[in-house]
Amino acid sequence: MLCCCSGGGAMKMTENPTYDLFFPLDEFYSADHRPLPHIEAIDGERMPEPYKQLLVHKGDMTPTLERFHSGRISLQLFDKRLGDDGWFSRRVALVMDDTGKRVEFGAIRINLNLFSEEAKQHILDGKRPLGTILNEDGIAHSSRPVAFLRVMSDDLINETLGLTKPHTLYGRRNVLYSGAGERLAEVVEILPPAK
Repeated sequence: MLCCCSGGGAMKMTENPTYDLFFPLDEFYSADHRPLPHIEAIDGERMPEPYKQLLVHKGDMTPTLERFHSGRISLQLFDKRLGDDGWFSRRVALVMDDTGKRVEFGAIRINLNLFSEEAKQHILDGKRPLGTILNEDGIAHSSRPVAFLRVMSDDLINETLGLTKPHTLYGRRNVLYSGAGERLAEVVEILPPAK
């Protein structure tokens, strides 16, 4: 058994860690009737570089990747859905503005109920990463990774990252909290192969 954060947000022991590890990406797979790719939790300290420095921390991924790649990042939207409960899910790639290089695959579920109307509109526009919106709009938040991942890429991940064949990739399952301790977002972040 593995302890990880479930879709409900509480820490629990789970008999089916794959779905918890892959939440909210598993929602996109389920909607498309796709099987999940092979995924496993790994010890962050054993993750190879440069993935370790990019993933094993409590910071936001957008500024981390902007520093690493020395440039600004935008969002490329592949899929989105808005629930009646105010949770907004999207499958995206983070893309370097200057080169168009895709530097992260993301599946994120965002609690729009906790954002101002202006920030909510920025999120729904789907042009800026959530990390950029949080930082530029001065929204207090914290990042708490709950698992580090190794995953074999499949057609869905390859499409999003612009890959042409399966690769062993690394990522993390992360939860973002507001300054008041409410869940702002849950995200699976997967990086492309390092050059």
